[in-house]
Amino acid sequence: MTAAFVGERVAATTDEIMTVVAARELQDGVVCFVGIGLPSTAANLARHMHAPNAVLIYESGTIGAKPTRPPLSIGDGELADTADAVISVPEIFAYWLQAGRVDVGFLGAAQLDRYGNINTTVVGDYEHPKVRLPGAGGAPEIAASAKQTFIMLRQTPRAFVDRLDFRTSVGNYEGGDSRRQLGMTGAGPTVVITDIGVLRPEPESGEFVLTALHPGRTVEEAVAATGWPLRISPDVVATEPPTDAELIALRALNAGS
Repeated sequence: MTAAFVGERVAATTDEIMTVVAARELQDGVVCFVGIGLPSTAANLARHMHAPNAVLIYESGTIGAKPTRPPLSIGDGELADTADAVISVPEIFAYWLQAGRVDVGFLGAAQLDRYGNINTTVVGDYEHPKVRLPGAGGAPEIAASAKQTFIMLRQTPRAFVDRLDFRTSVGNYEGGDSRRQLGMTGAGPTVVITDIGVLRPEPESGEFVLTALHPGRTVEEAVAATGWPLRISPDVVATEPPTDAELIALRALNAGS
């Protein structure tokens, strides 16, 4: 993580900027199904800063988890210890997610295409992969049934690909109304936050376009880090740099204090 912005007192890394910007997307009071890793850190930062009433759900069955540090996995005891309730995994999916009670699914990815489809299964050929990834987990169901999905990952040509090696979780599928034709109830991915900027889907095509750049980043960097011909919004804006308060809270969270 390299320094990317210097405020009056605190310097932020590129990962910290990405996490802060992602956290700002989460509104107070929402029910959020959280993925492990960067999405979990962002969701818990939001809970500390501006969304104290956000209900964080993890796949292991914890509802209203309030971890004091980023959990290592969905089985991290910190999640159960700080949760309002712990229920069975089938109940999480059947009675919360598939029943339409989850406002936001917050996911990471290994690969992403222009329509917000996600690969977390393999890199390379499925039978003889270059890398075998952690797999689907609950991500396909979250991507299908959450009212909307946020995606968070670092932007590189190996991650932002023209064609996925494996489609683990469906975003806007093949664009247009193809997702709706699959019968998926959720609206699909509504924002992708990276270490370079923010992408949002074009309403008609469902293709993700660059709409915002983080401090010190350029359109040229975003294009070079994308494996498809990245389109740029005519109204691209600059994201607000992290405040000292946001950085202090994020670093305290990462330190487990």
